[in-house]
Amino acid sequence: MRINQFVARSLGISRRKADDLILSGAIYVNSRVAQVHATVAECDVVLYRGERLLLPRAQTILLNKPVGYVCSTNGQGSPTIYDLLPEDFRQLKPIGRLDKQSSGALLMTNDGDLAYALTHPKFKKQKVYQVSLNRPLKHADLNIIKKGVKLDDGVSKMTIRENQDNKRTYTITMSEGKNRQIRRTLEALGYAVTKLHRTHFDNFHLANLASGKYRPVDTTPAQAS
Repeated sequence: MRINQFVARSLGISRRKADDLILSGAIYVNSRVAQVHATVAECDVVLYRGERLLLPRAQTILLNKPVGYVCSTNGQGSPTIYDLLPEDFRQLKPIGRLDKQSSGALLMTNDGDLAYALTHPKFKKQKVYQVSLNRPLKHADLNIIKKGVKLDDGVSKMTIRENQDNKRTYTITMSEGKNRQIRRTLEALGYAVTKLHRTHFDNFHLANLASGKYRPVDTTPAQAS
């Protein structure tokens, strides 16, 4: 395993921050200052500030996030997703985010490799949402969305399908991850999102998981090749 990957997983930090620690000389492997491109094996002793670093047991859960909760440790007055979890899961981090007014499938993990495999654009992992609007989409706007809508941070691409039982509700599938992308895309065309609920994240789906509840998941199908 690469040393930066080992340090990142052990300390719960990004690989970039792990690289910074290694370059600063703060990480030791077998009593020697670690080199940034080194690899480590199970028998190696990795130290940071005199303490041995150990890999945490990988944990991943799927949470059905309710509306009104924020994906942060500090809600600044609002409840957070961590209020829904027992102490044992407080170290897990969300893979991607859902804004405060959105609900649905939220994966949380301490496995940095899994988070990378599910969020890096090159893997194009799909997410599915049920989205309700303040009024039905015009046919012309539906076609515009299918072709791509220009936003400040690039062109927003997604597939959208009208739900037959409700003319204001749509199924949206996308692999991009721009901030508040669905809301901003529809607002750019003059619509307001009244409900946004994620049902699937790659191979993981809510099924009958109740709002505010979570379950452990098998992450094997989500690993990138």
